[in-house]
Amino acid sequence: MLKAVKVRIYPTAAQKAHLAQAFGCVRWVWNQSLATMTATYLETGKGVTAMTMKKSIPLWKAEFEWLSECYSQCLQQSVLNLGVAFGNFFDGRAMYPTFKNRQEKQSIQYPQNVKVLNNCQIKFPGKLGTVKAKVHRDIQGTVKTVTLSKNPDSRYFASMLVDDGMECPESSSKGNVIGIDLGLTDFAVTSVGSKYQHPRATKKHERNLARKQKKLSRKKDKTTNNRRKAKLAVAKVHSKIKRVREDFLHKLSRKIVDENQVIVVENLAVRNMVKNHCLAKAISDAGWEMFCTMLKYKAEMVGKVYLELGRFFASTHLCFHTLKPLPKMDLSVREFDCPHCKERHDRDINAAKNIRNEGLRVLALGTSVIAPEGYVRPKQYGRKSTTVAAVVVERRSPHSTRSG
Repeated sequence: MLKAVKVRIYPTAAQKAHLAQAFGCVRWVWNQSLATMTATYLETGKGVTAMTMKKSIPLWKAEFEWLSECYSQCLQQSVLNLGVAFGNFFDGRAMYPTFKNRQEKQSIQYPQNVKVLNNCQIKFPGKLGTVKAKVHRDIQGTVKTVTLSKNPDSRYFASMLVDDGMECPESSSKGNVIGIDLGLTDFAVTSVGSKYQHPRATKKHERNLARKQKKLSRKKDKTTNNRRKAKLAVAKVHSKIKRVREDFLHKLSRKIVDENQVIVVENLAVRNMVKNHCLAKAISDAGWEMFCTMLKYKAEMVGKVYLELGRFFASTHLCFHTLKPLPKMDLSVREFDCPHCKERHDRDINAAKNIRNEGLRVLALGTSVIAPEGYVRPKQYGRKSTTVAAVVVERRSPHSTRSG
């Protein structure tokens, strides 16, 4: 089974200079390959494979000697990653690949020959050598691909893909089943009545972020060190917000996976929801998709079931007792009296219970009460739902007298 372990590394000044040059070489190969593949398709109508582009690397090295300073397999891996990006584009999972620039997050990949010497040292092939690191957990298995990255806040990380040699456990649905309703007032509400508040890191640090951004906007000359310092200060605030959000999502997802066997959530159309400019900031800060991704891989690693329902399932507009539709309610209504069962329900808990019951129905019957997403609106981008789409067969009424 493949696992990823991300550790922080602390390169020396000489190693930072080498990494800066390696980042530039890999970025140049990516951009050059992308430009060549795009131009070839526009001229001939035929694409160029990644394996064909790999054969151009020796020619580029002969023309540009500084490319030889970078480890050769890192350059080859950059071209292969571009091929994967094109595959994702043609499969509808991503947009067309774009050019990279030095202002964004930088990364290179070592496909092999990386060794973890101990808890504080990692040896990389090529001229980089041994780098100081903080390996916070034991690496059990064979180290495969290692991605070395530099964040905009000048922090370096190494993400190691490790094969532990064990088979992935078979998933079992025998155990506790929980439904989760994601929202903004409460980040997550479970079918057992638990509510979890979001730390709202963006709102907490927005004054500090606005102050740093205002200082950056006053630095007009982009070549000065003062502007670089101001830009680094802004990046550090964004990094702090990101770390607070990820820490909350990791802890909550681990707690839910440890306590339950089947986890049922909704497949939310976040791309469409952020078009509401009144809620776009809060939705983006919540990190719903990241949370669902964490739930999915953590559940699969321990043999538990993660299930996504279609986004058109009306979890909020059904009474979980009677499954009858409820009258339309404004978002400000958090509790309501059901006209069918005559009981008072919490809006979010009622939705979470509906999600749980629908998940049980999907596990038992293999289908949902709603129409499949593919027949209602095609899903162009984003993660694919784990729910098996039902096949709708339209037949005539048995009482119809029409022939054929």
